[in-house]
Amino acid sequence: MIQRTLEQIAVMLGSEVSEGAGTVQVTGVSTDTRSIQASSLFVPLIGENFDGHSYVQEAYAKGASAILWQDSHGAAPIGIPHIRVADTLTALQQLAKAYRKQLSVRIIGITGSNGKTTTKDLVAAVLGSTYEVHKTKGNLNNHIGLPLTLLQLEETTQFAVVEMGMSGRGEIELLSDLAEPEAAIITMIGESHLLQLGSRDEIARAKAEIASGMPRDGLLVYNGDEPLIEQALAERGLGSIEEQVAGLRRIRFGSGAGNDLFPTDIRMDADGAYFQINSPGYPELYVPLLGTHNVINALAAIAIGETFGVAPIAIAAGLRSLQMTSMRIEKQTAASGLTVLNDAYNASPASMRAAITLTEQLGGFGRKFLVLGDMLELGENEEQFHRGIGAMIDAERVDYVFTFGRLGRFIADEAEARFPQGHVRAFDEKDQLAAELAALAEKDDLVLVKGSRGMRLEQVVQALLA
Repeated sequence: MIQRTLEQIAVMLGSEVSEGAGTVQVTGVSTDTRSIQASSLFVPLIGENFDGHSYVQEAYAKGASAILWQDSHGAAPIGIPHIRVADTLTALQQLAKAYRKQLSVRIIGITGSNGKTTTKDLVAAVLGSTYEVHKTKGNLNNHIGLPLTLLQLEETTQFAVVEMGMSGRGEIELLSDLAEPEAAIITMIGESHLLQLGSRDEIARAKAEIASGMPRDGLLVYNGDEPLIEQALAERGLGSIEEQVAGLRRIRFGSGAGNDLFPTDIRMDADGAYFQINSPGYPELYVPLLGTHNVINALAAIAIGETFGVAPIAIAAGLRSLQMTSMRIEKQTAASGLTVLNDAYNASPASMRAAITLTEQLGGFGRKFLVLGDMLELGENEEQFHRGIGAMIDAERVDYVFTFGRLGRFIADEAEARFPQGHVRAFDEKDQLAAELAALAEKDDLVLVKGSRGMRLEQVVQALLA
């Protein structure tokens, strides 16, 4: 993480340090007093319902060595080393960008409607087989989280794999300009953020902003099965996708044989997927993730590994040793033997379809249960998207469908006509859902739990495991 004197940080911010505090040592940056570490720089951010300036005394008492102080808040507290800035959020971003420029780290940026975190973990695993790698922790992928991620980098870090999330236009462009990724991945274009952006075309344009901070000879790896990505890239003036003589280098991955990188064979067991690819020199690959869509995500990681000199055998080892961020189709087993697929972190129509298809395809179980919650932020067509999920569920491959939430009822309405009576149930109370499910599910059964983060369906998972 960043280690500088307060004077050096002031220079990076184009500001001045408080009198006599120039030699104060800073190690790391924090915006939250709950995670203050010794000698860190506390940055008091201002939100709609909070003002970090109210906590600077607490931060200093907990070990922060210095603070930033926004000019609009008058005089800074006496006795606390500080740097005055016009805006603390802008200063945080400026500091991260300045620090990134002082490092020799090579940055891989990742965006997309679904699969960002999984792909981040896959890329970090592949590069980590050969290099010293840092990856985004948790969901630090926005205009605050990404600067904090950059400031966590060590001087010796060779590669950083960073997520870039957004809710509207211009946000990915800001993050790309801060991080200046040498290579970037666009995983896919889904329906997430339709409420804010209105169309998949506009979502694709927002994701294509990741190119803004890249060098002109950088590498863009993207899902070639999605034509909207190439359309959005062309709109950004990056030239025809067939041009090979100038601009960004491009690698297309996907399920179709028209891509540069695609799987030639996939087979799954209860814990992961074995697959082969069209690129020569590779053994059969294995990734401890469930679902064909995760094999596709792994292709993006393979493309990055190949580009940066990771040998095929090391790529294979990296994929096999993958350490995943939790709650993304995480297979868990209750003491009773019941198998739970915990995918409660988030949900969109694309990821919901993929999770249901996976559950339908898995063999070796008694009965199969789907626990599906609302998919949020889908805009005016939210009912249509939920009904579409209900219509796709195969009653020959799934035994029970339990839904939770107002929108989940549309899934149930569409599904129940094809299921025996009582096999589709809609709930407004999670406790009731969990109780009925626990009473019905047996040790050899399989339960998928999937919903948007705001539905907090991990509580159902915890009840089942308990």
